[in-house]
Amino acid sequence: MHQETPLGAEYLGEGRCRFHVWAPHVERVQVLLQAPRQSSFDLEPDGDGYHTGIIERVEPGRRYFYRLHYTDRSPVTRPDPASRFQPEGIRGPSEITAPPKRKGDEWSGLSLSNYILYELHPGVYSREGTFEALIPHLDRLRELGITAVELMPIAQFPGSRNWGYDGVFPFAPQNTYGGPDGLHRFVNACHRRGLAVVLDVVYNHLGPEGNYLRDFGPYFTDDYKTPWGEAINLDGPLSDHVRRFFIENALYWISAFRFDALRLDAVHAIKDFSARTFLMELAEAVHLLAEKENRKAYLIAESDLNDSRVIRPKALGGFGIDAQWSDDFHHSLHALLTGENDGYYGDFGNLGDLARAYSEGFVYSGRHSPYRRRRHGSASISLPASQFVVCSQNHDQVGNRMLGERMGQLTGFEQLKLAAGAVLLSPFLPLLFMGEEYGETAPFLYFIDHHDPELVERVREGRRGEFAAFNWRETPPDPKSEETFRRARLDHELLRISPHSELHAFYHQLIRMRRDIPALGRLSKKSMDVAADEKEKILVLRRWWKKSEVLVLMNFSEKRKTKELMVYNQNWVRRIDSAAENWAGPGGAAPERIDSADWAAIPLMPHSVVVFEREL
Repeated sequence: MHQETPLGAEYLGEGRCRFHVWAPHVERVQVLLQAPRQSSFDLEPDGDGYHTGIIERVEPGRRYFYRLHYTDRSPVTRPDPASRFQPEGIRGPSEITAPPKRKGDEWSGLSLSNYILYELHPGVYSREGTFEALIPHLDRLRELGITAVELMPIAQFPGSRNWGYDGVFPFAPQNTYGGPDGLHRFVNACHRRGLAVVLDVVYNHLGPEGNYLRDFGPYFTDDYKTPWGEAINLDGPLSDHVRRFFIENALYWISAFRFDALRLDAVHAIKDFSARTFLMELAEAVHLLAEKENRKAYLIAESDLNDSRVIRPKALGGFGIDAQWSDDFHHSLHALLTGENDGYYGDFGNLGDLARAYSEGFVYSGRHSPYRRRRHGSASISLPASQFVVCSQNHDQVGNRMLGERMGQLTGFEQLKLAAGAVLLSPFLPLLFMGEEYGETAPFLYFIDHHDPELVERVREGRRGEFAAFNWRETPPDPKSEETFRRARLDHELLRISPHSELHAFYHQLIRMRRDIPALGRLSKKSMDVAADEKEKILVLRRWWKKSEVLVLMNFSEKRKTKELMVYNQNWVRRIDSAAENWAGPGGAAPERIDSADWAAIPLMPHSVVVFEREL
């Protein structure tokens, strides 16, 4: 019975609620119902360490704890590991929630190839810092051309401010963000506007404060370590039930809240040497649920392994994940635009690296990595372009800098437009980090609200240690300080000011071109040529689909250049020049047209991107 019974408190209607918990370390489990009338009920053992029971005369909104009785130590009182809501935070009682209302929700999702992702942090995107406060911004994002909104992790974490990767109740939407009700309203608002919704989930560790899973069972293992906490037990004794907990969590977000995709945090830290890995099992379960519910649902991995198995189909020896972030693309682009060569950026900096990212996906596909001092990665050239998510900024690459600087604080305005073109004109799935589309200036700093002073100090020390390889000499802002959090809040008023408004319009035009020009909308590495002129620092990208064809020229040099190239005795029309005055540039140099000829000499302004479309 226990395999079919959902974990947690499931309200059955008519005042009846079923409680189901896996606690193999525990001899006896009681449900302690809280006010208005406190009472306790024993759950019955259900085999394999599960405890189950149905309680009458309870309604949604009632709060409860589990009382865990052991044979060899004193009992403890804990919230439900599969709590759907922690209204009083990580140490308070869990709350019974009502089944979601799906009236009018006929949304079946978007094809992954149509995703233009927008990553945001719910706590700093608005002044209110709630799910519902995001809703007024959705129309602008849709008009910009965004098709998928991606939330950083929202599982209940300590206090009121956190990046979300310290979550300790994987099923419970953060109470200070608005809990389950606010989340339902946000997802429904996105779907009504034709926007998919992606959730960042963490299945490699739990946060250090309020992590009570070890009191219930062997959720963690000493066999492996992660940089952030105890590794999840996914291949040791009783790991089948641990896997079940996290897979059920993924299915809960997709089914109950109607998320369209999950972004899997740091799968390289999911330590699992099983023949049938957790990731394989998770992918199978998610795709089966999508088929059952007649909708689309995807998994997008973050991995620094450059292991093509992550996104290869199971039939070809892969794990069956739908897509993954491409760190190599970001690092190649960032190193070119900023000139930084500390840490892992030391592996990049040549224009050929970016060209290889375009043509293959991974830059390091088995070659030696100076940063790692060993060979790194596997071949990715045969993997579809639609399986790679690329960006010029994201929460990691901004927030894991000592001072949280965005690209605009590291480069000039023209480089911002060049970065936008490199990402949005690629054949991959583009991701924008909140505010980049108008040049947000607020830093995205690392912030926490832990209550344990020793833990706070360890976090401070850990942050200082992380920056050693980058030779950053400044003092990191205090992650515990509320001021650090406040500084990360976005200033949407910048949209009204030049040159931020022109940058926003530039992003809008690039996305519209991607939608309207078939050659740009076709996500294929096969219908594309890329060439890097290392000496002149010019990248030439040619993309085509059927009769549609474009030429993209990117000048990464600080100087005005002239690029001679074959134009195939055809006529071409300029569609965009990032240096043009209407994009707050110094004035474009590229001609409006290239008339029929074998060769053309095309002038390019410094740090500019120009797009020509072949005239039919």
